[in-house]
Amino acid sequence: MHELSMPNPFGAPLYHLETVSSTMEESRALALQGLPHGTVITADFQEQGRGRTRGRSWKGKRGENLFFTILLRYPGFSALPKALTLRAGLAVSLAIEDFIEDLGGSMGQSPALRIKWPNDIMIGPKKTAGILTEGDGKILYIGIGVNIAQTEFPLEIQTKATSIALALASCNAPAPEDRFRLLEKILAQLFQELEKTTGQWRIQVEERLYMKDRHVRFIAGESDSGNIIEGKLHGIGPAGELLLVQTEHPKAFITGELDVYRDSE
Repeated sequence: MHELSMPNPFGAPLYHLETVSSTMEESRALALQGLPHGTVITADFQEQGRGRTRGRSWKGKRGENLFFTILLRYPGFSALPKALTLRAGLAVSLAIEDFIEDLGGSMGQSPALRIKWPNDIMIGPKKTAGILTEGDGKILYIGIGVNIAQTEFPLEIQTKATSIALALASCNAPAPEDRFRLLEKILAQLFQELEKTTGQWRIQVEERLYMKDRHVRFIAGESDSGNIIEGKLHGIGPAGELLLVQTEHPKAFITGELDVYRDSE
């Protein structure tokens, strides 16, 4: 493990490893060592990177994508930022859009990326980034994975996953080393959103909310619950809950996921 000589606006160390089981587990180990709020661990490759739902993994090739976890310490539950995962998604979206501009690219739409509630970032109908938030007492861990330079995906996720390189096929596609430039941008946006928020996160998230104002299928609770809710995706509530309209009034959900890949499976 070595420390990267790049700015971290949280004022904490930023470490890099070539291979880890997962950056989330490495971050937990750093927390036990007493590392401060804002400490970041990134890696070229995760052997056991995982998603929010049990049994799902984050698939990526060595050195082509960005994998990192940031360790956050808070004095208690009341001090936790509301809708933390969605706000992290907003930060990631803004950073990727800025990154794409630096490459001279354009998605041909505004905003370029969409936030799929509660934790995915979409380019068109495909996922390009995922966020996993876990808590351990007063410590939170935000794990983020972004597909950057990867151009081939396993058959089982080809209809679901994309990368910045694939989305920018007609212009300056990012190189593997560009992932550290994107990391710097994401950390700057995370710091702005979590440490110096203006309170506009809900408006900004709703502007980017995937499938907003469209009829959706929603799996309430665990992904295998079988509890299917259909309705119009109205927006998000003040704590980040998903709002669906079935008849006249929005109903709030705090756990679950949109069933958007059903036709491609």
